[in-house]
Amino acid sequence: MSMFAQVQSSAGQANNVGLYEEVKLYRTAREREKYDNMSDLYAVINTLQSLQKAYIRDAILPKEYTAACSRLLVQYKAAFRQIQSDFPTIEDFLKKYRLDCPLALERIKEDRPITTKKETGSESKCIADIVSLFITVMDKLRLEIRAMDEIQPDLRELMETMSRLSILPDDFEGKKNVETWLDTLSAMQASEELNDGQVRQMLFDLESAYNAFNRVLHDH
Repeated sequence: MSMFAQVQSSAGQANNVGLYEEVKLYRTAREREKYDNMSDLYAVINTLQSLQKAYIRDAILPKEYTAACSRLLVQYKAAFRQIQSDFPTIEDFLKKYRLDCPLALERIKEDRPITTKKETGSESKCIADIVSLFITVMDKLRLEIRAMDEIQPDLRELMETMSRLSILPDDFEGKKNVETWLDTLSAMQASEELNDGQVRQMLFDLESAYNAFNRVLHDH
């Protein structure tokens, strides 16, 4: 092989290697977090769009839809807050990344599942509120918000809302879990905080209660 051919071959191999190199969207930890946050929001909106289609096609029970949609709306709010400095409105984000999700956008604007009426006494409204309160309390604990006066009001509201939902039996394990922690918090001073062990146990108990709640929705 001539010297020229060898140089050409080497250059070709180098170019081919370049084609397989990973293209990085970020160079710093801050940039990486930015793209992770946008990815989270993108995924939530797409999932919400798919959920709306499933409900329209009668592929999901209304009670399960209500719970899933309520959870996604809470997650949407948290995800959007992370990128709002770059995208003042959700429409700006959708336009930038060419997301065509009109059903999801409608739910986001109304801030409630399609099954939920605005009056407070409806079953669907109770389900949506219960889901939102479960997630709110668990998120606070994960963010190391653990003072009695920051946790107890949401937990009490969760207990009261569950008590209004007729499909939940009196011996529902979720009620017992929440009531136990309400008793614990009631014995504390307003500024007193849960310790690491209590936070871990409370998260476990609330996640168990939330999963049990979803089982009731599925079986009822």
